[in-house]
Amino acid sequence: MMKLDLQKELTEQLEIEEVFSFNIGNVKVGFDEATVVSWIIIAVLTVLAIILTRNLKVTGEISKRQAILEMLYEKAEDFFKGIMGEKVEKFIPWLMSMGLFIGISNIIGLFGMKPPTKSIQVTGVMAITSIVLVEYCAFKEKGVGGRLKALTKPIAIITPINIMEVFTKPLSLCMRLFGNVIGAFTIMELIKAIIPVGLPVVFSLYFDIFDGLLQAYIFVFLTALYLQEAVESDEDEPKKKSKKKLRKAGKKKLEA
Repeated sequence: MMKLDLQKELTEQLEIEEVFSFNIGNVKVGFDEATVVSWIIIAVLTVLAIILTRNLKVTGEISKRQAILEMLYEKAEDFFKGIMGEKVEKFIPWLMSMGLFIGISNIIGLFGMKPPTKSIQVTGVMAITSIVLVEYCAFKEKGVGGRLKALTKPIAIITPINIMEVFTKPLSLCMRLFGNVIGAFTIMELIKAIIPVGLPVVFSLYFDIFDGLLQAYIFVFLTALYLQEAVESDEDEPKKKSKKKLRKAGKKKLEA
């Protein structure tokens, strides 16, 4: 019985219902829950951005609001700069926006809305967008010949594997995000069936907030790594190795 109930709950969660539609000639244009909730999230983030960035100062005494915003932005920027090189740092605001969208999408279930990330179409589009950007940077930095040559490294025999990796990266990003959201929901339903009172509230806060924000972090972290790898050249490798040696040397000094 529990199995049937769980199957029913999963079916309801995976089913994305149409909210409204209209016809353009003989073509029907429909908008489902994931699309509408995504619009709501984007609208809320836009309004908040407008409110929070009003009357910002470049010189003189700044408000506490501006001080907090600058601190949060600098912390996030430092995090991404530790992963990415100068060639792709211009995409940091885009990565921050993507992280905010995914994070809020994952926790919006607390407000009674179905998270857009429960739709594989949404997670798929975000993953494809990320990889298209990665490949754009790779071709722009290395040129067509350089990018195709990079697919033959370290040895030509693994070229098919490298080509396959271009397509498996968006698939892994998509399925990781979608699978974790659905997996968290399944675990919650099992916990509710076993212990209906008390404990589910604690786990709900964990899965809806902590795990949801963690998945947003993982998504943008991997995208940032892919962007950095896409623009790396052979000349960058010695620099990377020397940086690692310096970090290890610094760590040993601290330990001493």
